Amino acid sequence: MIEGRRGLSPALDRYRGDVTGNSRTYADLHEHVLALAQAGLLVVVDEPVNKDTEMHPLVRWQFRGGIEEPDRKAFLFTQPTDSKGRRYDIAVLVAGLAANREVYRIGFGKPLDQIGATWITAMAAPIPPCIVTDAPCREIEIVGGALDEDGLGLDGLPVPISTPGWDNAPYLSAGHFITKDPDTGIQNVGNYRGQLKTRRRLGMNPSVELRAGIYAHWEKYRARGEPMPCAVVVGCPPVVSYAAVQKMPLDLDEIAVAGAIAGGPINVVRALTVELLVPAEAEIVIEGFIDTHVLEPEAPFGESHGYVNLQEYNAVMEVTAITRRRHAILTSFVSQVTPSESSVIRKVAMEPVFLNHLQAKLGIRGVKRVSMHEPLTSLYAVIAIQFARGTPPTEVWRALHGAATLHRFAGKWIVAVDEDIDPENADSLLWAMSYRCQPQYDLHVLPHKDPGHGPRGPRDGGESAAVLINAILKSTYAPVALPKREFMENARRLWERLGLPPLKPQAPWHGYDLGHWPEELDRQARMATAGEYFALGDILAQQRRSDVAMNTPVAHGPQEADDTGNATPELDGNDP
Repeated sequence: MIEGRRGLSPALDRYRGDVTGNSRTYADLHEHVLALAQAGLLVVVDEPVNKDTEMHPLVRWQFRGGIEEPDRKAFLFTQPTDSKGRRYDIAVLVAGLAANREVYRIGFGKPLDQIGATWITAMAAPIPPCIVTDAPCREIEIVGGALDEDGLGLDGLPVPISTPGWDNAPYLSAGHFITKDPDTGIQNVGNYRGQLKTRRRLGMNPSVELRAGIYAHWEKYRARGEPMPCAVVVGCPPVVSYAAVQKMPLDLDEIAVAGAIAGGPINVVRALTVELLVPAEAEIVIEGFIDTHVLEPEAPFGESHGYVNLQEYNAVMEVTAITRRRHAILTSFVSQVTPSESSVIRKVAMEPVFLNHLQAKLGIRGVKRVSMHEPLTSLYAVIAIQFARGTPPTEVWRALHGAATLHRFAGKWIVAVDEDIDPENADSLLWAMSYRCQPQYDLHVLPHKDPGHGPRGPRDGGESAAVLINAILKSTYAPVALPKREFMENARRLWERLGLPPLKPQAPWHGYDLGHWPEELDRQARMATAGEYFALGDILAQQRRSDVAMNTPVAHGPQEADDTGNATPELDGNDP
């Protein structure tokens, strides 16, 4: 468990009075930070910390140091510095939106079991924002030539270096880029990395391979021969941040979806120098125009697929204004190798979308749960679908194909499993794949998958494929080979009475029946635990035979025998 200076630190006093006058149904970032502190989920670091070398590595340890997810915290750095000794008057919040599911829940404003349904209804019925004139994000305004003064441009923002030793600059990792379709006027909010290049120049990677909304807008402005207006929000009400990283259709305005999540419109204000609407309670807004004629080198930068993205040509934005709150908090996502803050955000939001797609849109029977594997694989590569016992094989295969086609880049390995398999546990998935499927029958490859997220392979232009694996039980199986539940529970009481280290049970932690457990064998097992195994030995001696081969299964009823009179091989405990 992480310890340190937590809770209601005096350093938080500056945020308690920053309550805005506009009525709203959602928390701004200051209120969110205070709620985290009240819940004991905030570590306040009220001493100088170097944003270029220390900040992200410190928070990274809770994701790579064996800290269990419920024990991870948000970190608020109130005195950021850089490698040249500069001090900043803006705090930095790292892992403040999704250090764990509970942090996400507090920011989202709904119980965890309602988050999935809320996403579905919010995307189906967005609530347009409310335009206001009194906006906290305009408490400080820096426009035009003033941006060239020391500490007033991008150099005044304490943006951390995410992966020191590999990244070539500080990058916005929680920069929400707002652009507008020049034809329809619909805004898009997407989260992309942004390289700090000079006081007035910001790099931008549009994630072309994922068909990001900002890239579609950029192409339209380029065809017109015009620069693209853009506003980058760095820190804002959590519901807006969650909407910014969710995958949505291009015709949906993420701010309107955020309003539906909040149960009321998000307050927005017109930007100073570009024709865009920005969240009124944003912490920092960077305005400008993205060049549509020239590109320049950008990166290297550590990406969420776990590898460094090497240098490539990307867009650049000329900054025309920076506005912010007086006591601004800059947010920075911990991304790169998963688990991470960004993977928690995506996992909580994307799994319900996949489940709804299979259950509601495709009408597939038997689907119970969708789990996107997080550690190291960044959610997109390995997807497990959990089914109710007895689901028809046709429905299993429909679900596997449906999951493969929902997103053009997600789902390289898609595995169907039974309810007794923990889809969050890779060991359990491999167990099911090893003993509940025959690859020659239960594995299908869908070619021509978009390479999508991560490094591209050396052949076929990086084109990938989806591997569909049916790893559910095809018939009855012998029990799981662990002591029955009652014996494990009794042994746990003994364990605790002996004062041994606390247990963290991992499924499966007791044996259970998988459909083939004859009453005769259960009777024999009861004899063993009652100490009557010698009596059983006398009974077994009376059943000797000389007409069978070694390892021939013993049949205990007509349902276990095939037409030769021998036990069905797949029911044999020696060869399931």
